[in-house]
Amino acid sequence: MYNDNPTIKGLEKKVDETKQGEVFFKEHSNDDGRKFYIESYGCQMNFSDSEIVASILSKTGYSPTRNIEESDLILINTCSIREKAEDNVRQRLRVFDKIKVKRPGMLVGVLGCMAERLKKKFLEEEKLVDMVVGPDAYRDLPNLISRASDGNKGVNVFLSREETYAEISPLRLGSNGVSAFISIMRGCDNMCSFCVVPFTRGRERSRDAFSVIAEATDLLSKGFKEVTLLGQNVDSYKWENPETKETVNFANLLEMVATVSPELRVRFSTSHPKDITDEVLYTIKKYKNICDYIHLPVQSGNSRVLELMNRTYTREWYKERVEAIYRIIPECAISSDIIAGFCTETEEEHQDTLSMIEFAKYSMSYMFTYSERPGTVAAKKYPDDIPHATKKRRLAEIIEVQSKASLESNQRDLDKSFEVLIEGDSKRSDKDFKGRNSQNKMVIFPKKENYKKGDYVTVHIHEVTSATLIGTIKD
Repeated sequence: MYNDNPTIKGLEKKVDETKQGEVFFKEHSNDDGRKFYIESYGCQMNFSDSEIVASILSKTGYSPTRNIEESDLILINTCSIREKAEDNVRQRLRVFDKIKVKRPGMLVGVLGCMAERLKKKFLEEEKLVDMVVGPDAYRDLPNLISRASDGNKGVNVFLSREETYAEISPLRLGSNGVSAFISIMRGCDNMCSFCVVPFTRGRERSRDAFSVIAEATDLLSKGFKEVTLLGQNVDSYKWENPETKETVNFANLLEMVATVSPELRVRFSTSHPKDITDEVLYTIKKYKNICDYIHLPVQSGNSRVLELMNRTYTREWYKERVEAIYRIIPECAISSDIIAGFCTETEEEHQDTLSMIEFAKYSMSYMFTYSERPGTVAAKKYPDDIPHATKKRRLAEIIEVQSKASLESNQRDLDKSFEVLIEGDSKRSDKDFKGRNSQNKMVIFPKKENYKKGDYVTVHIHEVTSATLIGTIKD
């Protein structure tokens, strides 16, 4: 590590005491062993959780397979954020049920947020699953599998106030060997009125900082070049050292991970506008290996709608944070989440969202129509009164404005050069590499001798689309 920060120095000696295990995905060929197949839907946290599940299963004699037909255990890690996500899971469960007929003894389990929300429906009505396991109950999987194998239903959806899986080394399923996720916290305390996460993932709790640094150090030793720190709201990370009683906030943790090595890129997601501080922004500015990219979901550009959403900030507050980001980190890219057609949203309020896209100059956004989720505050208090056709039209307008903003953002990068981490071959041609720059923009460029996946290269940009930068390697 290469930092003189006293907070970091006080923690460094603890890192080596945190044991880290094997993290790479391996396609085992042990014909006598049991095999599991896992699918993940939804946010990056779900994909990270699947790697924790894989690690737990690997210690009980299971090995991962990409061939669903040969699996003894099928798991689907689910998302409840939108109705469409749940519909996709139900369709997959029907497919699994047909495969199960051909393989007597095969077990099917539902994991994650949807398991927490619909446990009774899965077990009593649909009868398509043998196990239902909530996000905080993955340690109990071996016991639940045993119960299900004996003909009983394996169920554990208990929400914990302490579980962070801190000491479990994730098994990197299908990893490219270059980039990896590190979960730094679980749950959420924000209680946005449209969101089910506080009900399906429980209250917010932060992971031991020692274990985060140990995992980052271990990944670097295994050849990984980039880590993404994950949490529902990373900026509210707060952990107290039990020995010194010193508090580590997100800016401190970000600096600690950055100082593991200058060769290790650091990203993070997701930031809540109410919590991202100037301290975090100056920490990003201080370290070249902390990427100049912030995912800052706005959801709506109108203050009244934001209040209904319980986002706890106004349009003006959000704009001030955007201005602070560009002032402190001029080359930073900002992306967002946007909901079209929230309860009672007027046309004028919709226009406020369109103007926010133009103001913030988002490099990209995740854009959706409002989907009422049972059990949320919005479902209980506000009528879902925007016609579906209106939602779709507003979404189309949001997509159009964002596409223009994305193209303009990329056009500003023409004739510039960026450091790019090679992630592998381009999807369209094995003659080209793909990789991302610090701003999280995808860059495509022709291969050159002596360069390989995992290398940093400087790429000069000579062409752009709304989604991609296209360039050539500068020697």
